[in-house]
Amino acid sequence: MKTFFIGGFICVIGQLLIDFTKLTPARILVGFVVAGVILSAIGFYPAFAEWAGCGATVPLTGFGNVLAEGTREKIDEAGWLGILTGPLSSGAAGITAAIISGFVVSLFAKSKSK
Repeated sequence: MKTFFIGGFICVIGQLLIDFTKLTPARILVGFVVAGVILSAIGFYPAFAEWAGCGATVPLTGFGNVLAEGTREKIDEAGWLGILTGPLSSGAAGITAAIISGFVVSLFAKSKSK
């Protein structure tokens, strides 16, 4: 139950930012990823994600957490080179799923110009 509410609350924050600010959706999405990285860097997000479950790991803040944790692990293994390799290796599954899903949807949907 808390997973649903936490995920919904994160989405409500995004919707409020869209409705009441002049920020573009792309900037809001990037802001969520950066917020996940920052909250992970200060040590808050991993404990929050463990408590909230998928409500915290599925939204974009969770993706930021994955990037930060992957970077941290790779720096421990490979030193400073881990800054470049960590985010890609830890986020590869999510990035690949997004690319494949986008390709499959593009086979069946037609884009419309505004």
